[in-house]
Amino acid sequence: RSSSGSRTPRSRSRSRSRSRSRSRSDSRSRSRSRSSTSSSRRTPHRSTSTSRDRAHAAQERRPFRPEFKAHLELRGHAKPISQVRVSPDGRWIASASADGTAMIWDATTGAHIDTLVGHMAGVSCLAWSPDSETIATGSDDKAIRLWNRTTGDPAHAPLLGHHSYVYCLKFSPKGNMLASGSYDEAVFLWDVRAGRLMRSLPAHSDPVSGIDFCMDGTLVASCSTDGLIRIWDTATGQCLRTLVYVDNPAASSVCFSPNGRFVLASYTDSCMRLWDFINMPCTVKKTYQGHVNKNFSVGGCFGLLRVAFVASASEDGDIVLWDVKSKEILQRVERAHQGVCFWVDVHGETGTMVSCGQDGRIVVFRH
Repeated sequence: RSSSGSRTPRSRSRSRSRSRSRSRSDSRSRSRSRSSTSSSRRTPHRSTSTSRDRAHAAQERRPFRPEFKAHLELRGHAKPISQVRVSPDGRWIASASADGTAMIWDATTGAHIDTLVGHMAGVSCLAWSPDSETIATGSDDKAIRLWNRTTGDPAHAPLLGHHSYVYCLKFSPKGNMLASGSYDEAVFLWDVRAGRLMRSLPAHSDPVSGIDFCMDGTLVASCSTDGLIRIWDTATGQCLRTLVYVDNPAASSVCFSPNGRFVLASYTDSCMRLWDFINMPCTVKKTYQGHVNKNFSVGGCFGLLRVAFVASASEDGDIVLWDVKSKEILQRVERAHQGVCFWVDVHGETGTMVSCGQDGRIVVFRH
């Protein structure tokens, strides 16, 4: 209340005016009181909102980290699984095993859809066509087989021509070509529709361990246990680049970056290296360390969620994810497999990561 409202009236003659004064004063006091009360009632709301805003802002500033967690475990193969891949549409998973079969699984439920039987020896590698309708498998029986994903039946007669184990496969972005790498040290380019060999590249002096197409299909990258990475023109078969690291460790897998400017290679000195092959001289821009790769061909790939990252399998059974730019380890999935983890594949649009290993298991992770 105001000070005038607290004084005692001295005479009746002034009581009316004082009454009015008190009335006005009380009114002002009550008005202030209501305003103060209303303000005090609103204050916690503003404070809570501000706290939430600050927390949200802090969360936005915090570096993003993938948080993949094991969601499904798929069993069915009788021997180690050498490779596993998610279909381009994210709906299916295909696996290749030393038991001589490939299997198709539902990526959402983990249900076993089909078993592809036809190879006479272990299946080392596989690839999905861009439309997710065809699966190519390569085997120690030297053959490449194409399968209809819907029916599980062969889509063509086997593609024959390699003189040793077929170790890596990749479809071109348009799906009209298939590249294969073999222990016979050659890279073959196949016409998928005609089922015939288009071009043979005498690529390396040791087994070809990895292969990939760039985003527009004009280039193929191959790597080998001879330590070389080579970039090929698919139209002419010309070798455009040869990438050699100083210590020349064996290379176990290779893939183009999503923007097509770099290639990522896994080496058996437990390093993954990101090469700039566009600008001469070709140089290593980033080196990613923290996994184990000394004795086996283990696979790595790029992934994209809110940030771009590199993922790799590891011989100690772990899966390791790095930030592409900072090289910081964003996540380590420890003991994803008992024994060697051979392969990891990431499908960013569905937030799915899959891995396979020596223990004959496929693990499906969700972000």
